[in-house]
Amino acid sequence: MKFLKILILGLILISTVHANTIYNLIKIPNLEIYKNKSSNGIKYLIANKPFQVGIRNNNVTCFNSSRKTINQNFELIEKNFNKYNSKFLKKINLKYVVLCENLSVSGISSAGVPNYQMRTLILDIKFNKKYFERVIHHEIFHLINDSYKYLFKDLEWENFNNSNFKYAKCSTCSDRLDLSLLNNTKGFLTQYSMSTPSEDMAELFSFLIKDKKMIENMALKDHVLYKKISYIKKKILEIDKDFKF
Repeated sequence: MKFLKILILGLILISTVHANTIYNLIKIPNLEIYKNKSSNGIKYLIANKPFQVGIRNNNVTCFNSSRKTINQNFELIEKNFNKYNSKFLKKINLKYVVLCENLSVSGISSAGVPNYQMRTLILDIKFNKKYFERVIHHEIFHLINDSYKYLFKDLEWENFNNSNFKYAKCSTCSDRLDLSLLNNTKGFLTQYSMSTPSEDMAELFSFLIKDKKMIENMALKDHVLYKKISYIKKKILEIDKDFKF
């Protein structure tokens, strides 16, 4: 009985040390390791209870998922992250993926929250299944963009569009939220693409990773889309000449 108590105490102490180590690394509380070793070096973390980070009107909140839910979704999640090798992930500052559900930023629902400074991407595993895989690559692009802002210039991007088109001031102050593929693209793949230049780039990148042949065929009839695809490919290859779309 005494041995059992010591063993349980030891496990609690180890768990506490791990939790403290994670917090010290990425400043998110209430996390534990789900998978520590992967082929490309990503460490997958899960919330063991709800967490909130940030201050006042700029806080990130997410809730813990059941192990069953995480296990059911993890193979698909890892398959998509495995499209990126360790060299590229190091260049864009991604090492930790936090899995949770009902993610929000300042009370607004969000599919993912990237933070290149902390090398972290928080992902809502309960996000709409229809778009879930694309969302992963969309959020990865935001890490790419944040890490290489000098490469992705909004003004250059805006010049691809028809002169009468205007983006919104921000993605959250726009009603252009639909992630469905548009039937008539006219330079944009989704309604959300029309919100801001960075969201437009992220949407296009997500399709390039998930449905490359389809949008390349669409671009044959859409010269604006063709220019945008060429731009994204060129910039990504400047980051990593061996990147495979």
